[in-house]
Formats: sequence, C-alpha cells, structure tokens
Amino acid sequence: MRDNKKKLSLTARIVIGMFAGIIVGFLLKLLFPESVLVEGYLTKGLFHVVGQIFIASLQMLVVPLVFISLVVGTCSLSDPSKLGRLGGKSVGLYMITTAIAISFAIFAAVLIQPGAGVAMQSDATFEPSQAPSLAQVIIDLFPTNPFSAMASGNMLQIIVFALLFGIAMALVGKSGERLKGFFDDLNEVIMKLVIILMNLAPYGVFALMAKLFSETDFETIFSLGKYFLLVFVVLILHGVVTYSLILKGLTGLSPLTFLKKMREVQIFGFTTSSSNATIPVTLETVTKRLGVSNKIGSFTVPLGATINMDGTAIMQGVATVFIAQVYLVDLSIADYAMVVLTATLASIGTAGVPGVGLIMLAMVLGQVGLPVEGIGLIIGVDRLLDMTRTSVNVTGDAMVSMIVAKSEGELDVGVFNDDQADLKERDVSEQL
Repeated sequence: MRDNKKKLSLTARIVIGMFAGIIVGFLLKLLFPESVLVEGYLTKGLFHVVGQIFIASLQMLVVPLVFISLVVGTCSLSDPSKLGRLGGKSVGLYMITTAIAISFAIFAAVLIQPGAGVAMQSDATFEPSQAPSLAQVIIDLFPTNPFSAMASGNMLQIIVFALLFGIAMALVGKSGERLKGFFDDLNEVIMKLVIILMNLAPYGVFALMAKLFSETDFETIFSLGKYFLLVFVVLILHGVVTYSLILKGLTGLSPLTFLKKMREVQIFGFTTSSSNATIPVTLETVTKRLGVSNKIGSFTVPLGATINMDGTAIMQGVATVFIAQVYLVDLSIADYAMVVLTATLASIGTAGVPGVGLIMLAMVLGQVGLPVEGIGLIIGVDRLLDMTRTSVNVTGDAMVSMIVAKSEGELDVGVFNDDQADLKERDVSEQL
C-alpha cells in the first residue's frame, strides 16, 4: 500500500540540509574552537569526506553529460549553419549581462562608498597568473587531443569538438542516424544518473556547509562588513531583479515561475561554488522544467558555465571601488568605463583559467593604476561571496538559455508554465 504521507520535495530537503549544516558548523566553531577531535574526526574527517565525494560525483558527470548532450543536440539541428546564430546570440547575451552587472556594481559602490574611512592592512598576498591573449584564447578553442581535453575538463575545447562531431554525424547519413540512437540512449542514462545523485544532495550539502561554517573567520567578515554586505546585496538584486526584467522583456514569461523552478540549481551552485560542477543539475532543470529543447540547452548551459561571469563582474566592480577608496585614489569616469570594458572582454579571454575571478580583478586593477596588493584585503571574505556569485551565474545561464530558445522557437512554454513538470520529476526521484 502506498504511503499517503506527504513527502518533502527535494528542494525542501536540500534547504533543510543546508541550514542544518550552517547551524552545526557555527555551533562547532562556537563551542569547540580549538578541539583537535572535532577538527580531526568531523571538520576535516567526516564532513570533508562526504562533501568532497558529493562534489566529485557531480564533476564526474560534467564531461560525459556536456559531450553527449551537445552531440545529440547538434546532430538534431536541421540546419547546421544555425549554430553560428546560436553562438552569436548566446555570447552576445552573456557579455551584455556581464556589462550590466559590473556597471550596476560600480554605481552601487560609488553611492555607498564601502572603503571610505577604512584603514586596513593585510598579510595576505596575491600573485595573479598571466591571462592569455585573445589570439591564444581563439587558438586554444581547438583541441589537439580531444581525449586530453576531456581528461583535463577543458570545457571550451570539449564544446568545440562535440559541435564538430555532431555536425559530422548530421552530414554523414545513415551511419550518423545509427550513431545518434546510441547517443540518445547514453543521454537518457546520464540524465537518470543526475536524478539519482540529486537525491543524495541533502547529505552532501549538509557536510559542505558544516565544514565551511566551522572554519569561517567571522572576525574578518565583520571587519569588512560594509564591503561584504554591498557585494552580497548587489548579487541578489542582479540575480532577482535584473534577470527578471530581461526575461520578462525578451520572452514575456513569468519571472516568478522561472525563479521558483531555479531554486535547486541555485542551492547547488551556492554549495559547490562551481558553475561547471552544477552543469548536470542546471541542464536537467533547463530542459525538463523550463522547457528549453536539448538542442539549445546542451549548447548554452556549458558555454555559460565557462564564460558567464556576472557574479564575478559584480565582485570586481565593488572591489575596484573599495580598493580605490582604501588607497585614497580618485577614479575618473573614463577609469570606470575602462573597468566595465576590461571586465566584460576578460570574461571570455580568461575563461577556464584557474582562479579566474581574481585574475580578472588583477587585470582590472592594473588597467586603472590600482595596486594589485589590494586584493589581499578582500581574500578573507571571498569564499562566502564566491558561493553567492555562483548562484547568480547559474541563474544567468538558465535565463540566457530560455531567451535563446524562445527566439529560435525551441522553448516549450507549456512545460515552463506546468507546475506538474516539477511534480513528475519529484515522483521519479522518490521511486529511486
């Protein structure tokens, strides 16, 4: 006999896991600040192991999911030349939202002045890696060894190879049709694996949050409270207000429905701090709950996870003004314009580089003559802000995917407006 008790949704279970982890971590830090046993067996023991296994299981799916779904989507296109239009729309929208994000951040920072009257010193140092030139970025799009690109998780090279492979399948005829059936089956298996792993998410989220908040230096956050709160508020406003206005203006669809269906993805992004690790969940939500066809979502989601830097741009905008105010440097209108231009273009030029946010910030500071050492002032609070930035970025990935799909006639509005789509997914997950 079926249990008639109402079960909690996956989103509710994840939220409970997240807040329970925050509370447990905070209590451990408060009650056992120097305990070797707590640190050895819980913080760096159980919590670390469970959290890292959870992130590793998500990362495990990224490369096969992106490659397989993109091949399936590409070979299904009736007109392969359509890819150029898709790419132009996607990259254009991602760059526009990045420019809006950093402009908004600079305006808010100039208005609030988070660094005014702050006299800080920091022992933290930052040595930025050299960002590649635009020419080298274009060259590096094409893999010399696609298997090496997959092994290293080079997302842009994987995307290019998958597109070329999918186009070849579409043009080769019957052999491509037979191979497409194989990839379709693989895609179904991978998506089922995503659903299975999502049901383990509450435990992974709990462990990640408990470890983070048991190790977080709250004194540093309090000392940078004005900067921290400003970046956080601007991130939330951009993720909720800006995206809602763009979505409503370009598609006419309900922002409330969109944000409601994005909750799980945002929580995954927040806890993992990685747009790439969140790709499996983002793609599953975009295609199954928001109504974007796999042809579009398989292209726009991994591309957005690689080049969409809205959250990072907001941090750069506020951080640049903050550092200028701390060092008593007056920036001109031309300087602010240079910051917007540099950050927007760098969002593509530094894609895929480790520590991309701080590398981009170092480039921005260099363009307006501010000391790169100023990054050391904000490193202490960057971890928590990075989590929020990722939530904003994955929301932007989904929003752009919907706009591109709507413009191409590849958006199922019925699925987007159907709350039962969420219930069906929940029923499937509860049967596992």
